This record gives sequence, structure tokens and C-alpha cells, in this order.
Amino acid sequence: MQYWLMKSEPSDASIDDVLASPNQTIPWYGVRNYQARNFMRDLMRIGDGVLFYHSSCAEPGIAGIAEVASVAFPDSTQFDRGGKYYDPKATPENPRWMMVDVRAVKKTQLMSLAFLREEPELAEMQILRRGNRLSITRVEVGEWRWLIRHLKDAS
Repeated sequence: MQYWLMKSEPSDASIDDVLASPNQTIPWYGVRNYQARNFMRDLMRIGDGVLFYHSSCAEPGIAGIAEVASVAFPDSTQFDRGGKYYDPKATPENPRWMMVDVRAVKKTQLMSLAFLREEPELAEMQILRRGNRLSITRVEVGEWRWLIRHLKDAS
């Protein structure tokens, strides 16, 4: 089993949106970074743990726990000529971008980015590295265990 932190802008898809979705599952569409795509395509497996992270908002941070719910499949938004994720080089026969389904497990109290930065046990966490802009990052087993122990259920 592997562990991941996946960023989503809450205005696009929040943990509440996922919990309200059928089967509490959404497709993780719109990733346009090759490394993040490769994580989904090559490394993610059904059941992998996910930290659901709200980004590009007033207070970024971990907002919930989720899991990978499917194997990777072509991201249909790459074919939508009118959409913001359209890629003219992608074809159904040769898709460039992949996605996985993510299932929400539970909402937690927000664990802010500022809080994460203060914790010595998380000092090496990839999301905290200077210049990191990836929407999907690996989470080490020790980091995952520490976070799971410290994340509180939403009230």
C-alpha cells in the first residue's frame, strides 16, 4: 500500500463535494503535470491512502482522508475542445492524460499548511519542500501514520 497527498481547489471539488457524490467518489480529472500523471498511471493502486488537501484557498491544508478507488483511465477532459483542460495533441487512441477515481473516507478538521510546517516529524514531507507545486505527492509511511494519529474528525 502506498500513500498520497492530492490537492484540489475546494471551489472545484471539496471534500464535502466528494462526500455528497454518488458512492462518495469523484474522478480526479484535470491533472496536467507529467510526474503527477505518472503517479496515477504507474503507481497508484486501488485502496492506496489519500490525504485530501484543499489548495488555492484562504486556508490550505488537509481536509479529509480518502482512498484510490480505481485503476488509471484516460481523462476525458483532454478531449473536450471547449474545456479548460483540452489538449489538442491527445486522441482517444493515444491519450496523454490519465486520472483515477478517489473515494472519500471521512472529513477531518482542517490541518493547515502552517501547522504542517511546524511539526518536526513532517519536516521532510514533499509538500513542504521549497518550490513544490505538484498536485499529487507521495506520503511516506511514517508521515501517514503520524498524520492519521493527529487528524481529528470534523465536528
